[in-house]
Amino acid sequence: MAETKKLPIGIQGFEKLRTDNFLYIDKTQYIYELAHNNVPYFLSRPRRFGKSLLLSALKAYWEGKSELFKGLAIEKLEEKNENAWKRYPVFYFDFNGESYNETGALERKISFLLEDWEKEYSIPNTDNSLAERFQLLLKKAYSETGLRCVVLVDEYDKPLLDVIENDSLQGHNKDVFKGFFSTLKSYDDYIQFIFITGVSKFHKVSIFSDLNQLKDISLDEKFSSLCGITEHELISYFSDDIKGLSQKHNLSNEECMRKLKSLYDGYHFYPTAEGVYNPFSLLNTFFDKEFSPYWFESGTPSFLVNKIKENGFDLRKFTNGTIYASESVLKDYTGDSLDLIPLLYQTGYLTIVKYDAIRRKYTLGFPNEEVKYGFLESLMPTYVPKATAGNGLDIFTLDDYIENGDIENMRNVFTALFAGITYTTKADPFENYFQAVIYLVFTLLGRFVICEMHTFSGRIDCKVETNDYIYLFEFKRDDTAQSALEQIDSKDYELPFVADSRKLYRIGVAFDSGTRKLVEWEVR
Repeated sequence: MAETKKLPIGIQGFEKLRTDNFLYIDKTQYIYELAHNNVPYFLSRPRRFGKSLLLSALKAYWEGKSELFKGLAIEKLEEKNENAWKRYPVFYFDFNGESYNETGALERKISFLLEDWEKEYSIPNTDNSLAERFQLLLKKAYSETGLRCVVLVDEYDKPLLDVIENDSLQGHNKDVFKGFFSTLKSYDDYIQFIFITGVSKFHKVSIFSDLNQLKDISLDEKFSSLCGITEHELISYFSDDIKGLSQKHNLSNEECMRKLKSLYDGYHFYPTAEGVYNPFSLLNTFFDKEFSPYWFESGTPSFLVNKIKENGFDLRKFTNGTIYASESVLKDYTGDSLDLIPLLYQTGYLTIVKYDAIRRKYTLGFPNEEVKYGFLESLMPTYVPKATAGNGLDIFTLDDYIENGDIENMRNVFTALFAGITYTTKADPFENYFQAVIYLVFTLLGRFVICEMHTFSGRIDCKVETNDYIYLFEFKRDDTAQSALEQIDSKDYELPFVADSRKLYRIGVAFDSGTRKLVEWEVR
């Protein structure tokens, strides 16, 4: 009986994974195709999506470590290739694991990497620039081995994203890249293969403008499953883990698969490609045997959250299918634009949910429930600083009141959510705030109860259903609660529930833009 493979939690090194009995999902057919096309590549994928493991596998391939690929697809693909498994000189630039929040940090990191290779190739210390030192390395490696060099760059954009709110330092780091990686174009005769990964593609950085032949495969159908886990891979590699998870939670295998799909699937990196699961969340779910938002909790999108509020972004767009983008928008991010859509997509908070081939229009949305509810929860403290468990203004407490028909405490929560917001500016009109808070509250409640919400200028209607109660809310801005109740009656909102045995409440709520408060609450 084969020994059970260990789950590779936190393992990004291909050699360790293959020699220490960790599970590896075979992606080597992609490595074969990439290596044999022999063009320089760029790949953008969200954090913790397997980019580092991919580059580590590429490194092992180009270093000729055939023993690590035994039993994998690429072993058979290369079996008749007499030139396979040669040991090429590999220069692997890994920008993970460092902080680049001070001037000079990026230069020190590059210099540190170069020093090791200079020792390997017996190149003496000089006062040459970083780019000149790299040029000497490429020439020396080629002359010593007779083989062109392989350049792998992992998370090139971390030194840029780390300082995204520091324009001066980000500009400095861009200039460092401009000087250093321009070598890749001018020394093409010494280079066999280039592969660069990152979360974002800063298209004004000359790592891309100088390498105008760089092939961006971020939206390439052939490589849409290069990172992430497909449904077929999930079933093929994790059948025992699915069974164990199902038993722990008293679910059938089918119920467990549906839950995994709703929580972690749904990333699309090509319009018609199958969705892929988030590998980080899946592996941790199987390791802990718990359904938790592992990927979302591993990083805080505070910069994005603050920008969303600063820009007055209409939160309803996240779930109503009206976030649109072109292919060029999805691929490029400059850091200079207020348009957050490409960064939300590239960082994994949005994905492709629909594509109009005639207009070449992409529609974006949340990939799954982990991201949807995690992201909206992270917005709550920005819009409603008081919404914490300590003062009873959290979603769980409100849900308890709704489940138990506690109308008075429901009113207290809504009153408190809007209390204390005394400022108002042209850039932050109450209409935006009014819509955002109601949207967040009822969308987050949608995890526990049935919610249906419609928003209009100056009013919002919402239907909430629990096992015992039905609530028909009408929220009005600068109007009366009585008018809100009349709105409910005029639209015959209660007609579908005439024969329903559950208790029905009609609730009219009025807000005042001037005081930014809930001023009337009437129940019928």
